[in-house]
Amino acid sequence: MFNLTGMTALVTGASGGIGSSVARALAAQGARLAISGSNAEKLRAFRDELDDHRPQHLQEVDHVAIACNLGDADQVEKLVPAALESLGKIDILVNNAGITRDNLAMRMKDEEWDQVIRINLESTFRLMRAVTKPMMKARFGRIVNVTSVVGTTGNPGQMNYCAAKGGITAMSKSLAQELATRGVTVNCIAPGFIRTPMTDVLPDAQKEALNARIPIGRMGEGEEIAAAAVFLASKEAAYVTGQTIHVNGGMVMV
Repeated sequence: MFNLTGMTALVTGASGGIGSSVARALAAQGARLAISGSNAEKLRAFRDELDDHRPQHLQEVDHVAIACNLGDADQVEKLVPAALESLGKIDILVNNAGITRDNLAMRMKDEEWDQVIRINLESTFRLMRAVTKPMMKARFGRIVNVTSVVGTTGNPGQMNYCAAKGGITAMSKSLAQELATRGVTVNCIAPGFIRTPMTDVLPDAQKEALNARIPIGRMGEGEEIAAAAVFLASKEAAYVTGQTIHVNGGMVMV
């Protein structure tokens, strides 16, 4: 079950905390990956790590690294063609990359709004648009967009980020309806508080306060987001589209 052998995937933000977990999980299930990120050196090192830890029966599978600045529309437009050239096809697209530029609304600068919308929302639109035609032609595709719990709840100081994540959810529902009859599904994963290198450095008191808001009593792990991604990417998820899987330990029950 959830065997992705023979399938290919493009994953953005692949060398980050959640992105690397998703990439490892897809690769472990047999998918061949094109991993993308803005830091070319870090990306190549992660590609080498994936290659070194291939399942025994997939020793011939080689992954590819494609650096891309998602804030540059020209680079974004070239990413899917580059992945198609390397992989031959794209069965799975995981839009995971994102940034924050937090500020209270009254103090938020235009550039803080523009950067978050451009990288988090606009690049997701461009990449979904780019894979639509080849996936429709193949009559198979899995688009998985990583959003956030705050795209549903809102969060003070994150008007730009919440707008982008909420927008991705709405875009996904629209595209899901457009592609449903062609065997292409479009879904979202909305993480809650996930343990990453960024949250590891928080003071213990702040971690305890965060955990107190979560019924399960702890932050999630990247692997728990990755598990949802593997399911949504699989053939077994053919009847799931236009949905958001909330992985938040019960912090928000939608």
